[in-house]
Amino acid sequence: MGYYIGLDGGGTKTKCVLTDDSLNPIEECQGGPSNFLIIGTQTVSETILNLVTQCIERRNLEMDKIDSVLIGTTGAGRRSDAELLEKNFNKYASEKGLNVSSFRVESDARIALEGAFSGAPGSILIAGTGSIMFGKDHEGSIHRVGGFGRYIGDEGSGYVLGRHGLIAASKDYDGRGDRTIITELLKTKFGISSSQELITAVYKNNFDIASAAPLVIEAALNGDSICRRIVMDQIEELLDHLKSMQRLIGGKEMRLSLIGGLITTDNFYSNSLKDLIKKRYPDIKVSDPEMTPDLGAALMAKNLIAV
Repeated sequence: MGYYIGLDGGGTKTKCVLTDDSLNPIEECQGGPSNFLIIGTQTVSETILNLVTQCIERRNLEMDKIDSVLIGTTGAGRRSDAELLEKNFNKYASEKGLNVSSFRVESDARIALEGAFSGAPGSILIAGTGSIMFGKDHEGSIHRVGGFGRYIGDEGSGYVLGRHGLIAASKDYDGRGDRTIITELLKTKFGISSSQELITAVYKNNFDIASAAPLVIEAALNGDSICRRIVMDQIEELLDHLKSMQRLIGGKEMRLSLIGGLITTDNFYSNSLKDLIKKRYPDIKVSDPEMTPDLGAALMAKNLIAV
């Protein structure tokens, strides 16, 4: 029987799952962050190895029984960066006297895509602090739309919603724009009630721009015309992602899973997006992910051996 380990890494925690040959989870554990571009490859290598050894020791397995290990993590979108972690991990494991027969690093979005449709063709739209879209066509080719970051991209994300909301508030404070409910929400939520306080919060106190996104959505729900326009403009941006991915993937129907708190929780933004997808794109079928990202990583680990 083969055993596989999949890890879902992020900026705050890393989930690890040990599966059998049928991808049934038989052990799970959790550890620290694994964004190696921020905390370094050595720290992340230690985290990965600790999680792997925890899982196999709980099941009284030896490392040579594990056919493959794969982690999908933040910061691994470029192959050259992923290879840095692969090289460091293999070196660290060897120094500890452990031989991991197959180890691979992928992006967190890639394992989410694989898990969403259990390896079958489909696409995922991710909208949280940032935004990006990935798709897999019937030939197995992977396509990407968006993901250009907050300076030149991230349309439809919490960061962009929040930024436009704060701009609307700044114009309200100055009298350069129409009144908006978001100024009252900023005062209630963050204690910001003037242009000077807003400037201080953003440029001195490192205010989290994306944290203003829920205020924009709340104001839009309550009929604020400025925030409603912001919300609808950003929904259009996400719909443009779908249109582009449809063209790249081809076929009559595209399966889609939505990922990220901004578009999966019950809110005005998410509900409006889903309604417009249904109205404009009847050939896009929205469904919940079939597998969690860590199981998606385990599936990819298994496929490494099958190649």
